[in-house]
Amino acid sequence: MLKRLQTSEMRFEEVEKELLDENIMKDMKRFRDLSKERAVLEPVVEGYHKYLRIVSDIKDAELMINDSDPEIVELGHSEHKRLIEEEAKLCGELKIALLPKDPNDDKNIIVEIRGAAGGDEGNIFAGDLFRMYVRYAETQGWRIQLIDENPCEAGGYSFISFMIKGDNVYSRLKFESGAHRVQRVPKTEASGRIHTSTATVLVMPEMEEIDVELKMEDIQVDTYRSQGAGGQNVNKTESAVRMTHKPTGVVVSCQTEKSQIQNRAICMQMLRAKIYAKLQEEQEEKFGSERKLKVGTGERSEKIRTYNYPQNRVTDHRIGFTIQKLDRVMEGDLDEILDALQHFDQEQKMLGDSNN
Repeated sequence: MLKRLQTSEMRFEEVEKELLDENIMKDMKRFRDLSKERAVLEPVVEGYHKYLRIVSDIKDAELMINDSDPEIVELGHSEHKRLIEEEAKLCGELKIALLPKDPNDDKNIIVEIRGAAGGDEGNIFAGDLFRMYVRYAETQGWRIQLIDENPCEAGGYSFISFMIKGDNVYSRLKFESGAHRVQRVPKTEASGRIHTSTATVLVMPEMEEIDVELKMEDIQVDTYRSQGAGGQNVNKTESAVRMTHKPTGVVVSCQTEKSQIQNRAICMQMLRAKIYAKLQEEQEEKFGSERKLKVGTGERSEKIRTYNYPQNRVTDHRIGFTIQKLDRVMEGDLDEILDALQHFDQEQKMLGDSNN
């Protein structure tokens, strides 16, 4: 660990020098990448310097313990105990800080939720999940921007897509991708029988132009009239936009903004995010990586989490985590689940680190 901390310190000094280079400052992508690297390295280096100070203070406390004055010896023992505990805590934090960082952790996200198995009840549950994420975003001070929606007469959505903007959004919600299963008595069920339905969630980091380069000749753009609520221009102007990326077959659409220009811009954001996600999926499948945490087909068997209303229970099946707080979770109280997923991910990375 100490060697890696020393290496991090050396790299931090190199990055600081590079950022002052005029040639680097002219290359926006290189400058941005170095700035991000500096932001990741800075807390690690600060932690390392704090660790060195604690080690020095421990040596001083050990000298006090060997002093001839009983009062100084007692003070030395007290300080030594406190510093050893502080050192152990800091070492744990540094081990986590040294884990490989996901380069997308600080990005905004684009989320797609679809009603899957269960017909109307699956669509209603998709609406419940959307509301849950909106409530959570509000508690974090994040902003929600609706992109596209297909509301259902019975309630909820067969499909809804939206963007969440804020600090470290992807790092908190990236493990939400997958099939979410609900077990409850639907409002339409007269006999009181519990039904099982699913909705799928896909979380994608927002990509910038320099991350994913798209050629306009590869994109087919179609415009059409917006549908549903949205102001006087609905069904009067062709403000809605659909884009198809011909090389990959990826299709996106947006109809929530009043102008075609705004909807085009959002479509380009979505297209970059979807193409990046598609390339990542292909790469992960090729190398047998952790695609198990991503979205499935929405079948009942491919669940990542179950929301059981009769028992007020939420279970994340990937990590075997259960809490009896479904009512609070659906109101956006997600931190306990998200923390558990994050800690599990860190533990897996540390295990892989130690095996290597």
